[in-house]
Formats: sequence, structure tokens, C-alpha cells
Amino acid sequence: MAGHSKWANIQHRKGRQDAARSKLFSKLSKEITVAAKMGDPDPEKNPRLRLAVKEAKSNSVPKDVIERAISKSQAGDGDDYEEIRYEGYGPGGVAVIVEAMTDNRNRTASTVRSTFGKHGGNLGETGSVSFMFERKGEIVYAADVGDEDTVMLAAIEAGAEDVESSEEGHTIYTADTDLNEVSTALEADLGEAESTKLIWKPTTTTELDLDGAQKLMRLIEVLEDDDDVQRVTANFEISDEVMEQLSA
Repeated sequence: MAGHSKWANIQHRKGRQDAARSKLFSKLSKEITVAAKMGDPDPEKNPRLRLAVKEAKSNSVPKDVIERAISKSQAGDGDDYEEIRYEGYGPGGVAVIVEAMTDNRNRTASTVRSTFGKHGGNLGETGSVSFMFERKGEIVYAADVGDEDTVMLAAIEAGAEDVESSEEGHTIYTADTDLNEVSTALEADLGEAESTKLIWKPTTTTELDLDGAQKLMRLIEVLEDDDDVQRVTANFEISDEVMEQLSA
């Protein structure tokens, strides 16, 4: 089984679609506006904003869009956004965490609850599934940045916790509070990362067959399509055989 990177692969394919890219730009811009509003509008003095800008750049968000998002924060936009985490179970008993940023808590809660119900899941209380995940920093580099030993050594020197290397690339994990510091150190050594962000890393996973995987993907796609939803994480595992059928 090589399930750890499959979710990212599916996300990447979706991200290449124009409609998905437009929505992704909007979500990344919202994160930049809120981060700038909560702290200093200078990314060098605001770690959360710096990470948001890095993630936006790695997803090819144009510089003028990033600057406009920061300017919005100074104009008073982003005042009313509230960060909320929803937790529940999807098809097959898979644990799902939904991170949202909304100016209307009731609207978002209603939509998320309805989406879970319509797609074979159920929404739980906060804390009902997050114990099956750890909050971590994740830094992703392309495979050609260096071999496994080179990246491992750079990650250790930068203060990272763990590295997973494969032919698809290198994923470096850090403590959530160390992400900004470690990513800055790695950037000096390995160059700019493909992705730098905080994630929920599953400590336990549930394996799905094709039917279960299709149902879960549909739930996640509908959730991600909502403008209030920033990110969806699930602790599923799928075999190479099921992955091929999903990709067909």
C-alpha cells in the first residue's frame, strides 16, 4: 500500500481544472486577508501571513491578487470572518475534518451538516474525530530537489520531525509551532518548496474499497465546493488497485 501520497495526487489533479483553480485562488486569498488582518500586513513580521503567501505562490496565485488580498485587510475586509472546525464521519466510517472561514456561522453549519447527511456521513461534535489526527506542519519538495539522504540531512538540520521520500517527491513534517522556522531554514538550503502549510495528519487510517472511495470523494468534492470551506482532511487509505480505478 502506498496511500500516504494519494490524497495529494487527487487534489493536484483537481487543482488543474480551471473552475477548481479559481475557487482555490479565492480560498487562498481569504486566508491571506484574514492573516494580514489578525497580525502585521508585512509577511516578514507575520508568520501566518508569510505561510499563506508562500502557499498562494506555490499554487501560482498572481502577485497582484496576493497584494490585493493584503490590501483588503487594511481596508477593513475580513473583519467578520470566523474560523470554525467541523468534525464527523464519512462513508465507511472515515474520519473527516472540515476547516471553514465564514462570516455566517449558521449558514456554514447548516450547509456542512446537510452535505454530510446527503452523502452517507454524519456530523459530530468538535473533538469527535480530531483525536485521530495530529496537528503538523507539512513542507513538500519535488523529487528532483535532491536524493533521500540529502533531503533528510537538510530536514534534520532545519529542525524537522520526519521525512517521507518517494519517486513522487519529499514530504517533510514539523511540529505545528515550528513550521515557519523550519520552512525558512529549508528554503535557504533546498530552495522554494512546492507547498508549505499546517495540516491534520492522521494517526490511524481506514481502508476503503472502490465504492467507499467513490462515495467519500463525492462528499469531499461537495464540501470543498462550498465557498466557506477552506480545507477538508480525511483519514482514508486506498490500495494501488482502487487508486487506478478511481483515476480511470
